[in-house]
Amino acid sequence: MTTIHLTTVIHAPIKACFDAARSVDAHLSSTSGTNEKVVAGRMTGLFEAGDVVTWEAKHLGVRQRLTVEIGRMIEPTFFEDQMLKGAFKSMRHEHHFVEENGATVMTDLFQYETPFGILGVLFDKLYLENYMRKFLQKRNLHLKHDLERA
Repeated sequence: MTTIHLTTVIHAPIKACFDAARSVDAHLSSTSGTNEKVVAGRMTGLFEAGDVVTWEAKHLGVRQRLTVEIGRMIEPTFFEDQMLKGAFKSMRHEHHFVEENGATVMTDLFQYETPFGILGVLFDKLYLENYMRKFLQKRNLHLKHDLERA
């Protein structure tokens, strides 16, 4: 299992950060490089606990689908999503929000397991982990920029 831990400091209210992180529109805007789109589930607005959404995007040159369920949600400090169907063997993403010194600290804990045994582990260490880290960092910087500009 691989864990990616990211911390982003955003100079915006915690509620605005929480809502941006669970916004369908903000997600689509922040992932334009992969041509991400919603093919099932909530198409606009804010995700709520229990929502199931299927994303389609082009990653690593391959069009893929990922179905996730929004799990526990404690507004405005935490929510999680977990893969129901997709390319990973398993995937869970926790989103944490804390107010500190007039800013919001957004912390991502993104955990996944690759399929295909030792070949999947090798692919993860040689390429996938870095790819996923950069993908999440780009998304977080997009949210930060939008929130701090508002």
